[in-house]
Amino acid sequence: MSTGTRPALTRIVRNIPRVAVAAVAAFALTACGGGAEKTESKPSEGASAKSAAFPVTIEHKYGSTTIDAEPKKVVTLGLSDQDAVLALGVKPVGSVDWFKEKPYGKWPWAKELWGSTPPQIVGERDEYNMEKIAALKPDLIVAQYSGMKKEQYETLSKIAKVVAQPKGHEDYQAPWQDMTKQIGKALGKDAETEKLIAGIDARFKAVRDKHPEWKGKTVTVGEPYEPGKFSAFSPKDPKVIFLSEMGFTTSETYRKALGKENIADLSSERLDVMEADRTVWLGTPETEKAMKADPLYKKTKVHQEKRDLFLPYDSPDIGAALSFNTVLSIPYAIDQVVPMLEAIK
Repeated sequence: MSTGTRPALTRIVRNIPRVAVAAVAAFALTACGGGAEKTESKPSEGASAKSAAFPVTIEHKYGSTTIDAEPKKVVTLGLSDQDAVLALGVKPVGSVDWFKEKPYGKWPWAKELWGSTPPQIVGERDEYNMEKIAALKPDLIVAQYSGMKKEQYETLSKIAKVVAQPKGHEDYQAPWQDMTKQIGKALGKDAETEKLIAGIDARFKAVRDKHPEWKGKTVTVGEPYEPGKFSAFSPKDPKVIFLSEMGFTTSETYRKALGKENIADLSSERLDVMEADRTVWLGTPETEKAMKADPLYKKTKVHQEKRDLFLPYDSPDIGAALSFNTVLSIPYAIDQVVPMLEAIK
């Protein structure tokens, strides 16, 4: 078994060649975005509220960051960070490319919010082009659902204020609520953030109320990526969290197999790990076909009793929505996944 704390959209990520980190600019840049200018006119209520939100201090994996004024130019470096920023009415000027489809590409839950003003691509996955980031002159850099290293944080902190991964969580394992709150606080939009989170919580509650029979049922989530091999995702992975908020839980066997890792690569001989009341697989038509043809998978109870569910990463973008698990993608995922779960008796 091999394990690792890498992000969760493995089918796409596995096939992306790593990009060398661009050379860091030789000079240090200070964060942009000073305080608002004083004026004789009476500020609007909205402007007063925004001004009152700052300064704010946010604790994170590498310490704490104090933001003195409302950020105007934001760069996001996490897999899904841009979603929360967009949902709060701010378009990032820079973002990273995780899928070779550009972060603002086809995802239906965010496409309209991007409109005709896409961000500058400033890196690929957890490797950032520091010169491009510096050239954008951001006053805030967000890296929540990321694997940003301390050295990268220190370099980025010379360019702008940086809000790194949430404190107390392994990389890629912080709850979506925590990441959304960190982003909302950094933008001075606590009230709007709480409303967004409350709206999502209400959607999940509606699902639980409609399906009390799902409470306590076990679930596992995996991805076949080549014949005889698959990945299993941590109980703290966004996809598993999504299902947990509908009432599902994970077994001790599953939790033990994953440990503290975000993902475990296993062979078909360990398909026992995936036995559950519901087993959810993400992938492509090809990987689904290969898994269903696997002699060892044919012997699993979950397959024999037709309690498994194969979800596509794209067309429609269900797997991607579960992997993002953000305030924008969750409603889309609920609309897509719930009917499929309801079809399993």
